[in-house]
Amino acid sequence: MTLQAKLDAFKADFEAGKPPYNVPPSVIETMHRATAELIESGAAARALKAGDKAPSFTLNNPDGEAVSSADLLAKGPLVVSFYRGVWCPYCNMELQALQAALPAFERLGASLVAISPQTAVNSRKSVRQNDLGFPILSDTHNDVAAAFGLRFAMPDYLVDLYKGLKNDLPAFNGDPSWTLPMPGRFVIGQDGTILYAEVNPDYTRRPEPEDMLPALRRAAVVAA
Repeated sequence: MTLQAKLDAFKADFEAGKPPYNVPPSVIETMHRATAELIESGAAARALKAGDKAPSFTLNNPDGEAVSSADLLAKGPLVVSFYRGVWCPYCNMELQALQAALPAFERLGASLVAISPQTAVNSRKSVRQNDLGFPILSDTHNDVAAAFGLRFAMPDYLVDLYKGLKNDLPAFNGDPSWTLPMPGRFVIGQDGTILYAEVNPDYTRRPEPEDMLPALRRAAVVAA
């Protein structure tokens, strides 16, 4: 089953109010409103695209060790995936799909990192819960996400909804700003050029990991 098929199946159950979430229709309507407004804002069109230069970054892994994009790019191309946090079921399914694709990335000489605004404790939970073999990096205040054009401020009515659902993002992220990244996936060549970019303001839609392989193959040819 493809990643998107799994996400669609989960979404159908979630929006039907099935256990364990048992979400009422009013909550679904509010989430749909927020997604529609983010789509209409055109924010995704302003994110970095293939052909742009990727911002360099240094972020900490869950052990507090600094991970530098420059160091990773010195070894080969880099796959970067921005996600919302361990509390997001869609993100966890995406991380699992990326883990399954990791050997294919590594055969092409690429590294993989995932970036979220969450604290180190929650990044460790992401790694443990999804059995990951690649680094999860903490992007405090979503500053790196902003450099890629992904950060957005949640509308007040969505903040109120999250508070009502006890989804306390300031606690998850150690940051009171109530901002999130749009899910984004990038392949960066060793010269810092973005070779593949996929950004979607609808967090229930994620590209297949295999979609990045053509860009990684091109990067491997250039490196050779």
